[in-house]
Formats: sequence, structure tokens, C-alpha cells
Amino acid sequence: MILYNLRCAHDHEFEAWFKDSNTYDKQVAATKIACPVCGNTGIQKAPMAPRIGSGAQKEQTNSTIDQSKFAKVREVMKKVRAEIENNCDYVGPDFAEEARKIHYDEVDPRNIYGETSQDEARALKEEGVDFTRVPWLPRNDS
Repeated sequence: MILYNLRCAHDHEFEAWFKDSNTYDKQVAATKIACPVCGNTGIQKAPMAPRIGSGAQKEQTNSTIDQSKFAKVREVMKKVRAEIENNCDYVGPDFAEEARKIHYDEVDPRNIYGETSQDEARALKEEGVDFTRVPWLPRNDS
């Protein structure tokens, strides 16, 4: 396994694990990697520092810091989910169809959320439909 720091075309940075560098190359070429912030598939490797272990104490400290950051991100994402659910209409798997109707003025504009495949999302972007993909956390911690 290999960990890469990645950056999308909008300069959002994130990490991702891959089986090997060849797997990364294939997924980027097939636009199968999307930015978790904006959904952009224009991904490239970002500069990264090597991780060199210097003992168990150091690793334990880094793990504690990472967990703290992760907990903060989860809290923010829970708030984002609540805002979306409270201020938008859920259209489920009909998201792409409803977004097009709004874009082409076939229905009154309103805020919506739902599910769509990567292919549908790509088609919406090509049509100029304005939307944002949001990483969705499950309600319960498992």
C-alpha cells in the first residue's frame, strides 16, 4: 500500500491510499479519483514529506493528533449534513433529473440534495448545471 498527498484543480489537498503507483496512475487516467471537497476529478500528486518512524512514542503521539483532527472534521461534516437536511429538499436517486429541471427552468428553483453516480455528475457538469458533491457521513458511528 502507498499513501499519496493529492491536489485537485481547485487546490484542495487530501490523502489517498493505493495498492501501488500503477493503480494510482490507472485511476487518475480513468478519472476515478474525485476531490472529497468539490468533486473535481482533475487530480495530481501534491508534494509530500517522507514518513520516517523514530520509535513507538512518536507514532503514538501522531496517532493521537490524527484522531483529534479526524474528530473535528467529523463534527464539521455532521453540521454540514444537518444544514443540508434542514434547508434542502431530498430528491433521492432523482437528483440529476431534478437538477436539470431546475437548471432549464422547467420547475421553480429550490435547494435539493440526493444521490447521483459519477457518470451522471460528470454529465451535469458538462451541461453547466451548478451543483456541489458533498462527502456524506453516516448518522451512526460504527
